[in-house]
Amino acid sequence: MRTLTEIAADAYGVPMRLRHVLAVFGVAAITVPLAGCNSITIPGPVATGVPSVGESPRATTDSSAGPGSTASTASPPSPASPASDSPTDAETRDCSDGGSQTVSGTAQTFRVIGTCTELVVSGSRLTVDASAAMIGTLRVSGDGIRADIAGADEVVVQGDDGTVKSAASIGRLEISGDRTVTEAASGIPAVVVRGDDNVVRSGGRVGSAVVEGSGNTIR
Repeated sequence: MRTLTEIAADAYGVPMRLRHVLAVFGVAAITVPLAGCNSITIPGPVATGVPSVGESPRATTDSSAGPGSTASTASPPSPASPASDSPTDAETRDCSDGGSQTVSGTAQTFRVIGTCTELVVSGSRLTVDASAAMIGTLRVSGDGIRADIAGADEVVVQGDDGTVKSAASIGRLEISGDRTVTEAASGIPAVVVRGDDNVVRSGGRVGSAVVEGSGNTIR
């Protein structure tokens, strides 16, 4: 029987003198091409979009943004601060028609209206706006009290560091205390001062004056 080597030699026209050589190496020569024909290709690893452990994900950019710009997320606006409370209005006291009124307290503000036969103010660090009231007699007792009036027949002040301002005349002024300032746009016919460092200013004539103490100014 003919061998595979002889059959292959005849097929490819191999001379007889080479057949003995092929007989030795024929099996290897034939095996290699056969093995090549039956080789199997093993696919390599397939890349996926999942990053490896320890790898930071890549930043993405907004395709709608212009060249060279990156998308950014706007921070939500901070809540508006609540508005502060507005100061309360001054407390209003009404003398009605010819009545009397008393205001008292500490570090408060009052507004007095109407026609007052007598207005009494007592306490400390009070502010009284009676510029819209008609006053017969104003009596002030305490320290650091400020009173603005339209005018009065009589003003009596007992205390220190007070201020009385009148938009018109004061018929009679009496001060007992220190460092009180009184101003009248018109005249003050009669002045009595007992204390030190008081100031009385008048835009008109000052009538009779009785002064007891030092450092007082009347003009």
